Amino acid sequence: MSTAKEKMLTNHSSSEEVALIVADVHETYRKICDELSGTIVGMNDVVEQLMISIVCRGHCILQGMPGLAKTLLISQLAALMDLSFHRIQFTPDLMPADITGGEVLEEDRTTGKRVFRFLKGPLFANLILADEINRTPPKTQSALLEAMEERQLSVAGQTYPLPEPFFVLATQNPIEVEGTYPLPEAQLDRFLMKIKVTYPSRADEWEICRRQTTDYNYALEHVIDVETLLRMQSIVPKVIVADQVYEAAIDLARMTRPEEGKLPNEMRDKVQYGAGPRASIALLMAAKARALLHMRCHATTEDVFAVAPPVLRHRIIPTFNAEATGLDTDAIVKTLVERHRASMK
Repeated sequence: MSTAKEKMLTNHSSSEEVALIVADVHETYRKICDELSGTIVGMNDVVEQLMISIVCRGHCILQGMPGLAKTLLISQLAALMDLSFHRIQFTPDLMPADITGGEVLEEDRTTGKRVFRFLKGPLFANLILADEINRTPPKTQSALLEAMEERQLSVAGQTYPLPEPFFVLATQNPIEVEGTYPLPEAQLDRFLMKIKVTYPSRADEWEICRRQTTDYNYALEHVIDVETLLRMQSIVPKVIVADQVYEAAIDLARMTRPEEGKLPNEMRDKVQYGAGPRASIALLMAAKARALLHMRCHATTEDVFAVAPPVLRHRIIPTFNAEATGLDTDAIVKTLVERHRASMK
């Protein structure tokens, strides 16, 4: 995407020029989906949510059962986007310096003096796969989350900027709790989305088995480079948002807060803590990105409602009553979205 096209969206451009920019972004997204389909079967919603997060410069968590191709999806996405990629396998003995890097003592052969040199860790890449993030202690998790928020690292009194773009895509297993360190809610809030990876359909599983038990092979081709991705990110904030869309996002986030008194009667004893202002911002940015990927230059309330589950599911803390009745945050978000959509008609 050229810089000239990007400027069209900010100036008083004709509808044809704006449509050209949006179509360019949509075509890039379509190519990414087509290339991924060569190695990833199904998972269309997951791919869309991942792309929304990346275009928004956000980080996300993929949660699902083992063997659902979470790691493969992320590595393939990095390959076709021509980004530097590092996978970090989180374990209980992983220390902060193992991911940030540290200073090593070296001898200068010309002078004979010993000097410290900073050796960069695996966090210095465009895309980081934090595999099983809940298996490492809080100290290491905090080092990762600091890098996510600040996009820089401070080691031995020196600050080192991380490359742009920079994303952390983390995975975690929802069923194992022994030997794990669940992320606190305040740290989960730093992730733009929490994406659930579910079991494939029967038809998709059939195709997965066919590919894995034959000599099927697919060679990915690079679709976009770093410069193109950065330009896509710069366009998202310029997507048009009407006042009613702002109101829909803000009201939806505020509905999750018990102290606001806007929870439906059947939900008032089911939510302990709701989503903060960061959720409202995330809803709007994700809605803008979704609109752009769907070939529109303006976001709608339906975009807000579509991104609500991955944006809100990790920002709502249910009560014991909700857990006792088997009500999870997805069910809570679904009810709130339905009520909010009905109230707008």
